[in-house]
Amino acid sequence: MPFAIPENVAKDFGLLAGEEIAEFGSSIGPYALICAKIVGPSGKVYAIDVQKDLLEHLRHDAERQGLKNIDYIWGDIEEIGGAKLKDNLVDVVLMASVFFQLEDKNGAISEAKRLLRPGGRLILVDWTDSFGGLGPRPEVVFSPETADNLLSANGFTKIKSFTAGDHHYGLIFKKIA
Repeated sequence: MPFAIPENVAKDFGLLAGEEIAEFGSSIGPYALICAKIVGPSGKVYAIDVQKDLLEHLRHDAERQGLKNIDYIWGDIEEIGGAKLKDNLVDVVLMASVFFQLEDKNGAISEAKRLLRPGGRLILVDWTDSFGGLGPRPEVVFSPETADNLLSANGFTKIKSFTAGDHHYGLIFKKIA
């Protein structure tokens, strides 16, 4: 599996029908679309991004696929309240190939923790390296060990790690309190 193929990677998320998911940095939404299908009409996906045009692209794709369980939110995930959702709303926060880009990783973690219900899960998929000019610059690659340490220091415990392609890793954390 050369790159993180969302259809394959999402199988490791452990999502259930009816769950509510906030995807931070959803972009054009390959994960949002897959998650919306998995959680079904009784579930919900909140696709959050700072770029309105990407959310609009996602909206069109979701409409073409007949998905009605995605909300599109123009927001800043690095600020408390920036996701524009209420506290303890979601079962899962997903950050796929976005964590390395964040200037304020602690801010995004705090916002994720605010949104998660007690015992909720944070799923992180990110780059292991810079591959032939694709992906992040080498100096901004955020290792799984560094992610684990940062999230553990902010009230999460790791429950699972998985391979998400030759150049990506996946980690699942549980909100402790």
